[in-house]
Amino acid sequence: GMEKLIVCVHKRPNALCRLICFPWAGGGTSLLAQWGKLLSNSIEVFCVRYPGRETRLNEPFAKDMTSMVNEVTSVLVKELQEKPFAFFGHSFGSYLSFAVALHLKEKYGLEPVHLFVSGAHAPNSEAILPIKTISVSDAKDEEVIEYLQTVGGTPSELLHNEDIRKHLVLTFKGDFKVLQTFSFEKAEMDIPFSCDITCFNGGDDKPYDLQGWQELTSGDTSFYELPGGHFYLLEPSNEIFLTKHITRCIENAGL
Repeated sequence: GMEKLIVCVHKRPNALCRLICFPWAGGGTSLLAQWGKLLSNSIEVFCVRYPGRETRLNEPFAKDMTSMVNEVTSVLVKELQEKPFAFFGHSFGSYLSFAVALHLKEKYGLEPVHLFVSGAHAPNSEAILPIKTISVSDAKDEEVIEYLQTVGGTPSELLHNEDIRKHLVLTFKGDFKVLQTFSFEKAEMDIPFSCDITCFNGGDDKPYDLQGWQELTSGDTSFYELPGGHFYLLEPSNEIFLTKHITRCIENAGL
């Protein structure tokens, strides 16, 4: 399961901590897996590869959030029990990383030392609800492509190739359907986490409802707005800021 699900480009068996990265809807592992060379030697980077892409191209897309959470958890739980870990997710990956963290806490009593989320509403926010009403199946390919061009993040040369374009649309729709099955009801008094949470977003992106993240942990919550749109993290200067900041937070977590 590990080889299928996890990409680790820079192996660091002696690292003190692992950073598990969760890509965005329609995304692969190429960018976030490379963070291994930007983070300090004390951190090993794992990037989660979702079904239906890269070496998992022939697998069907996940049916729902629960099945993705179960797959990630069952494959990684041994690794996560052996040393401290942190999560980073962007957009769809933020919701998945949160759902995985919640499951790990409830089922195994495990918790990340830090949760880094990017370009996403707080899971307890009503701002998520409209996502559920979008009819993805009916969306025309052109509409999806137009949306992908608007938010950025997909190299335009890929969109010129018809086979790649078709596959991108299918992948994005598959992930978006999974996102629509995500639900989180926050119980009145129950604060799920005690770790710090850091929220990143692009200043030119649509505004996200981030305040709710503070209700989900007894730790500190901090917010950083970086220049750029939804895919601000692809800008080299922002990538340097993110990887330096993440390294510092993890090293300060007193491992």
